[in-house]
Amino acid sequence: MKLNQLIAELEIRQTWGNTSAEVSQLDFDSRKVTAGSAFVAVRGTQTDGHQYLDKAIAAGAEVIVAERGPETAAENGVGCWLEVADSSQALGQMAAAYYEHPSEKLQLVGITGTNGKTTCATLLYQLYQELGYRTGLLSTVENRIGEQTIEASHTTPDAVQINRLLAEMVYAGCTYVFMEVSSHAADQNRIAGLTFAGGVFTNMSHDHLDYHGTFKAYIEAKKKFFDTLPKGAFALVNTDDKRGSVMVQNTKAKAYTYSLRSMADYRARVINNSPVGLHLELDGQEVFARLIGHFNAYNLLAVYGTAILLEADRDEVLRIISGLGGPSGRVSYVRGDKSDVVGVVDYAHTPDSVEKVCQTLADMLRPKQRLITVLGCGGDRDKAKRPLMAKAACDFSHMVIMTSDNPRSEDPEAILDDMEPGVSEKCRQQALRITDRRSAILTACRLANTGDIVLVAGKGHEQYQEVKGVKHPFSDFEILREALLK
Repeated sequence: MKLNQLIAELEIRQTWGNTSAEVSQLDFDSRKVTAGSAFVAVRGTQTDGHQYLDKAIAAGAEVIVAERGPETAAENGVGCWLEVADSSQALGQMAAAYYEHPSEKLQLVGITGTNGKTTCATLLYQLYQELGYRTGLLSTVENRIGEQTIEASHTTPDAVQINRLLAEMVYAGCTYVFMEVSSHAADQNRIAGLTFAGGVFTNMSHDHLDYHGTFKAYIEAKKKFFDTLPKGAFALVNTDDKRGSVMVQNTKAKAYTYSLRSMADYRARVINNSPVGLHLELDGQEVFARLIGHFNAYNLLAVYGTAILLEADRDEVLRIISGLGGPSGRVSYVRGDKSDVVGVVDYAHTPDSVEKVCQTLADMLRPKQRLITVLGCGGDRDKAKRPLMAKAACDFSHMVIMTSDNPRSEDPEAILDDMEPGVSEKCRQQALRITDRRSAILTACRLANTGDIVLVAGKGHEQYQEVKGVKHPFSDFEILREALLK
């Protein structure tokens, strides 16, 4: 592809060389550069691509895109050097052009918020598959192109991966795509260059302050997604969350609202929340859904509103919603054939999500039944939320076992030390520390009596535990199932 085709939408400060050079591939990792590559020097959280300009040039880069001009004769020897204000923004725009703007050929909807992104994206994917459309999904749990599953490694892939996947979806005949948009992705311009048909805001609570630094910065990162939506798009926000109105303050998209508690464009009411599902009045129609909890009532309402805004048939949407199931690891039940104890695996990893899932399960208990929660906090992540997560679990559980999640490079015992302040004196007798996660799950099941619920929170769908940079095979589902079969 000609360079001038790749850079047509870039704001370029200065140019050295020939912009009609031929580009063989687009890279931001110097290790992947080959002869004829265009290398974009992106400033990341761990490293700065500008440190590897010499390596990229030595590997045969024909084009350099950076936030500075060439400093040496060797650097100036490439076919073309472009100086831009923001190379991450440039990468997104170039990636979109390289793959011939696939998002413009799709109805692409992004879902953002602290909790509910995966569930909403997955439910929308399921809904549109059932409506008869070949549909794409980009989520934490998995990426899907129609029925094909592709393993997901991040909430939102990098800009090149996103456009490659979207191009594959176009080629496969997909017409609708639903994707999670994380605060990291918005902040790092991983979604730059994409054309969205709509955006959905679920809710906002404490998370990722290890990255953003302040809650205000976290909110601004989410808001950035809505600020960049085009005029013809829709922006659907949860007005029961006070940040819902903030999200659409500066958007060019048409704003719509959904709510369980106040007037909104799309409304629902929980008639009954039981262990077998939700009985809802949704937009004036009674619906039974297989999901549980008020938080899933919000998710279903967001899905319904999105589908109506995409002009799906209302009656068909309501019919299909009643049969939808959530993604793996989101309030997923695990029952052993011989057990009278209910096991639940959930991805809850923020104070708000821990509180919501614990409260939902506690509300379902009958007299003498108990909720036993196994909870860990991830290493190398926001430390401030650790005591808050422990407090949320203790507030709604009869017993809490604090354990490892993915300790990563941290000492697991130090993580548990950070959780301890969240355990009040009142809860001390009902709180245990068992560092080994497998032992913690097995202990919870041994302590459970008839009718009790054992919640294993934090890792959800993950099939590994990361310790000291190594991912070891580990499944909460399998260990919980093994324990409940005994």
